[in-house]
Order: sequence, then C-alpha cells, then structure tokens
Amino acid sequence: MGCTAQDVIAALRAGAATVAEHRDELIGLDRAIGDADHGENMDRGFRAVVAKVDTAAPETPGAVLKLCATVLISTVGGASGPLYGTAFLRAAAAVGDETDLDGAAVAKAIKAGLDGVVARGKAVAEDKTMVDALIPAVEAAKNAAESGEGPAKVLAAAADAAHQGAQATEPLVARKGRASYLGERSAGHIDPGARSTALLLTAFAEAAGARS
Repeated sequence: MGCTAQDVIAALRAGAATVAEHRDELIGLDRAIGDADHGENMDRGFRAVVAKVDTAAPETPGAVLKLCATVLISTVGGASGPLYGTAFLRAAAAVGDETDLDGAAVAKAIKAGLDGVVARGKAVAEDKTMVDALIPAVEAAKNAAESGEGPAKVLAAAADAAHQGAQATEPLVARKGRASYLGERSAGHIDPGARSTALLLTAFAEAAGARS
C-alpha cells in the first residue's frame, strides 16, 4: 500500500501531536546544552504546518512536503527551522510529482532529507546533532526498501534506528551548534535535535502503520 498526499498529511498531524506531547522534554534537553527553545519552536512550527495543510489542500506527497518545509522555515526559530525546512524541501524534490509513494520512494526522501541537513548545517557523524539520528535512519530505511517493504515498515525501521542514534549522542562532545560552546560539558546529554528527529520518524511510522 502506497503513501498518498493524504497519508503524508496524516503523518504530519501525528508528528505535530508527538512534538506537542514531548514539548517539555525537548525544552529540557535543549536547556541542558542549548538555549531551551527547541521544544517550543518545534511545537509552534508543526502547529503552523497542520493549520496550513488544512487550508492549502496540496495534491501530491511532494507538494505536502514542500508546504511543510516553507512553513517550518518561516515559523521555527533558531537552527531548527532552516535545518528541518531544508530536510523537507529536499525530500519534496526527491519524490517529485509522484502521487503514490512506495517504500523505495520513502527511503529516497529520507536520504534526501539527510543530504539537505548536511548541506545546510555542515555536520557529520558524531558531531552530536540531528545528523546522528538521520544517518542510521537512512541506512535502515534503505535496507528495508531493498527488502521490498512498504512505506510503513520502511519508516518503522528508520524510526528504530533514529532512536538508537539519538541515544548514542548522550556521551558525545558536541562539535556543532550552540552545544559546542560547552565543550566537554556537553557530554552526558542527548542532543535535542536528534531526539526530535527520532520522535517525528516514529510518529510518521505509526501513522503509516495505522492505515496499512
């Protein structure tokens, strides 16, 4: 079963609900090594995304993703807006005008999202950023797609790997972003961007699984 524009909208709704649920957790993680606004910014951004898709009615998965990107860039403060916005924008470009995404297309979109984040933020593995969640997510999604899995299982594999990647940021010393100013003191905390990435992928996977 493929993934249509309405399915992507349902996934974004699920993502917004998850971000709202974990808002305080993300604020706490960012308070430890950043400026304590990640949860608030992400919550505001995804609320705006949901409000926009309600009125805009985009007709393809790519159009939904592009709309999400533009809303996040314009409403989310700090580094998260440009990074997440670029991820969704690259994902939109990767799927083009397709109306029904299979597992391989979903995996391609996740890979394009990672490439966008790397291009924008210049982070690499173990810099203690959202890239540390996305790199294993991309690999897991690719493997699932190559095994013939559909969108729900591709997303579920990506989400599981992203959670492991996010957890693995805890002992790292940050080398990018505001957390890098703390030096060795940034160790011992999970990166908030990696955590929000894992939470979103999980929400997307659960939304896809609920209709498959």
